[in-house]
Amino acid sequence: MTPDEATGLSKLMQRLGRRYVRWFNEVHGRRGTLWDGRFRSCIAEDEGYVLACHRYIELNPVRAGMVADPLDYPWSSHAAHARGPSSPLLTPHPQMLSLGAEPGARRVAYRALFDETLDADLLGTIRDATNGNYVLGSAGFRDRIAATLGLRVSRGRPGRRRKGATG
Repeated sequence: MTPDEATGLSKLMQRLGRRYVRWFNEVHGRRGTLWDGRFRSCIAEDEGYVLACHRYIELNPVRAGMVADPLDYPWSSHAAHARGPSSPLLTPHPQMLSLGAEPGARRVAYRALFDETLDADLLGTIRDATNGNYVLGSAGFRDRIAATLGLRVSRGRPGRRRKGATG
């Protein structure tokens, strides 16, 4: 998701957690949360990282052994992106639009992204960034975001910080 405002994604997930979970629990006669922990997200640098995240997310059901092909998973945007027709719920962002001048060409290019195996190192990097709420991108991009936000943007060294250490 690409929110229009800084707190957009957090607000969406909060509302979803309040409304959908309440409805689901009433319908199914249950109590409690549906998801473990809070939602996870990360800032992604550019087209390559955003499209890699698409591949990561849409291949999760395949990696989990739930389906053999991401097209077979009904709760994904993969079918709309790869086969069409487009969904009114999806607004293509610049990375998707950059795949082709018209929808048919974009779908062909999107399907081609899934012909390649997602590199194991990139898979681990995406998981680390998402699980740790770190920045997904080059060292220079991470440094710029760290300076702008004043926050840690990547995994630190294990253990306690030494006295007098900064950052």
